[in-house]
Amino acid sequence: MQNSKRETILAWVKHDHIAEHQLDAALREAGVYPARAEWVRFVGHLLLWSGAVLLAAAVIFFLAYNWRVLGRFGKFAVAEIPLLLAFVFAAWRGTESALGRAALFAAALFTGGLLALVGQTYQTGADTFELFATWAVAILPWVGVARMPALWLFWLLLANTAIMLYFQLHPGIVDGIFATARPLWALFLFNTLAWAVWEAAALRLSWMRQRWLVRSLAALSSAQVTMLANDAIFGEQNIPGIIAWLMWITLAYTVYRRRIYELFVLACGVLSTVIVVTSVLVKILISGKATDVSGFFLLIAMAVVGISGAGAWWLKKVSAEQRS
Repeated sequence: MQNSKRETILAWVKHDHIAEHQLDAALREAGVYPARAEWVRFVGHLLLWSGAVLLAAAVIFFLAYNWRVLGRFGKFAVAEIPLLLAFVFAAWRGTESALGRAALFAAALFTGGLLALVGQTYQTGADTFELFATWAVAILPWVGVARMPALWLFWLLLANTAIMLYFQLHPGIVDGIFATARPLWALFLFNTLAWAVWEAAALRLSWMRQRWLVRSLAALSSAQVTMLANDAIFGEQNIPGIIAWLMWITLAYTVYRRRIYELFVLACGVLSTVIVVTSVLVKILISGKATDVSGFFLLIAMAVVGISGAGAWWLKKVSAEQRS
């Protein structure tokens, strides 16, 4: 909305409906510039969330630094008391308030420190991925209760870490089409499924309609499917990765161009296309099919510039269509 207001006012200035020296006043009057109250609210939220994260980090580093000084009960007291206080504070302030949600976020961080302490103290023999998987499972109840996209993103990052570590420890767990990029396939499927579920649930739940989380998941999925396509181009198994990339591009265009307008996802598709086409040209070059190497490098540069320019022109056109 602010971008459309800004562009409208700039168009008025261009057509001499507003004098240039009145541009700043017009932008302020239209609410394009944030007001003082908005700056105060932004700084307050920034300090609140930074404080919650730094407080959790301080407890964890205090425990690590004084590991040899503190006894077993002292270590568990340092790890458990802040977790208990975070829960009490969240219950007191309520999950609808920013303070309550920040306390729940800090509790999620404290939980990881407590689980690491248990593993170090009792030497359970668990693998690294089990720590992150248990951490994700343990905080899932209040992640659901908080109804907070930031906490859901943190949970997704924990799950991603657990999946990645799992496939590093069990590299032969899945064969077939996953043979050359098992962790990448698993992460791509998981994040794409999470993206689809979140987008579908946002149709009914208003608190899930914050677009930044959808864009974050789209960026993750886009990066991973692009890496799969590149692995297919430069690796031995070309079909699965290319098929996945083509399906991603087609679905992203169909959904976010025809049904739900989201320019960011379309921009991710354009960037992915530039990378994949460039990879195909580089593959042709290194395979020895190009006779004039210097000319082929020029062709690659021209292709990158041409596709990028065409993509930017198309995105600008789509944005103009949406505003109109």
